[in-house]
Amino acid sequence: MRLRTIRPSIAALAFAAASVLLRAQPATWLGIPEAIAPGVELYTSMDPSLADPPAPSAIHLLKLDPAKVTLSSAHALDEVIGLETVDAIAARHQAIAAINAGFFNTRNGDPASVLKIAGELVSDAAAVRGVVAIAPPGQGGQVLTFDQLSAKQDIRFTAGGKDWIVPVDGVDTTRGRGKLMLYTPAYHADTDTALNGTEIVASGTPLVIREVRANMGHTPIPRDGVVLSFGGVELPAALAALTPGTRITVATHWKSAHHVPASVFESARDVVNGAGLLRRGGQAITDWNAEALNPATFIDARHPRMLIGVDDGGSIWLVAIDGRQPGYAAGMNFRELQRLCDRLRLRDALNLDGGGSVTMVVKGKVVNRPSDPTGPRAVSDVILVKAR
Repeated sequence: MRLRTIRPSIAALAFAAASVLLRAQPATWLGIPEAIAPGVELYTSMDPSLADPPAPSAIHLLKLDPAKVTLSSAHALDEVIGLETVDAIAARHQAIAAINAGFFNTRNGDPASVLKIAGELVSDAAAVRGVVAIAPPGQGGQVLTFDQLSAKQDIRFTAGGKDWIVPVDGVDTTRGRGKLMLYTPAYHADTDTALNGTEIVASGTPLVIREVRANMGHTPIPRDGVVLSFGGVELPAALAALTPGTRITVATHWKSAHHVPASVFESARDVVNGAGLLRRGGQAITDWNAEALNPATFIDARHPRMLIGVDDGGSIWLVAIDGRQPGYAAGMNFRELQRLCDRLRLRDALNLDGGGSVTMVVKGKVVNRPSDPTGPRAVSDVILVKAR
C-alpha cells in the first residue's frame, strides 16, 4: 500500500518537473540558440508560419539578460553629421552585438525624430513617434521604457529686466532661414553653416553667452556648451537681447502619449526613435494615427523589419527580420509583427528603422542578409550591446 501511495506522488512530481522544464525551454520554432557571451544568445528561425499567409521567412533574434549586458546608442562617426555601416560602428565601440536603430535622412544621417545619446538630446521632433528610452545601467539590470513621444527645446533667460522664453526650431540639424537652431558638441566640430546668419556661442556651467557672431558660419562648438544659430542677421527682439555675459538655460519639453513622467526621459542615457509602438505594458497597440504612419505602404505592407522588445520574464529581444528577397524572406507587416510579439511573449515592443537598413552584427559579423544588393547600408545610429 505504501508503494502504491508513493508511486503516484513520484509520478506527479516528475510530471510537474517536466512541465516546468518544458516551459523553461525555448519554443521549437526558435531552435537551439548559439551562446555568444554571458547573457547573450542568438537564435535563427526560417519558420514560414511566422508570416500569415505562410511565406519564406528569415529571422535572427538576440535574447539578452538585462543583468549581464548593457545597451546604449551610438551615432555614425560619433557625430550627428554622417553615415556608417553597423559593423563599423560596432567595431569602433568594441560591442558584442549591434543593430541599426532610428529613422534618418539617407543623404546626410540627420535623425528623423527624437534621439538622445549619452545624455544629450541631439534631435528633437514635434511629431509623436514610438521610442525606447535606455536608462543608465543600474544595480537591478538594464531598464527600457517604451512610449510614443515628442520633444522640443527652448532657451530661457533674463535680460533688460524681462524674462524671455525663445523656442528652438531644431536641434543639431540644417539651419533654415528665419529659424533658430541649437547645435551641441555631438553635431560636429562646428555648425557647418553658411555665412548668412547670426551665431551665438554659450559655454560653461551654467551656460553663459560668450560671443555673438553676425554674418558668420562654421562656428566652432565648445565642448562644454552650445551654439545658437539664427538664419538671418536681423535678429528678433528676443535674440537681440542675448549679449555676452547673459546666463541662459536650455529646457526640454517631453510630450508622452502614455503619461510617462518627463523625469524618465531626462534621466535616460539614450532615447531612440522608431515608427510603430507595438506593445506597451502587455497591451497590443493597433492604432498608429498618433504616429501618422501610412497604412498602405508601411503598416500593411511586408518589409524587412527591426524590432526591440522585452518579454514577460524581463529578457530583452533584438530581432532582425529579412525581407524583399523572393524565395528567401518576404518580410513582415505590422499584423505579422504582432503575431511574432505573441510568440516571444513580449510585453513591450517597438518597430525600429527597417527596409534596407536592417542589419544585425554579432561578434563583428553581419548575421542577417540585408536587402540592399550592395550589402549593409550605412545608417545614422545604432543600439550597441556590451558586457555589463
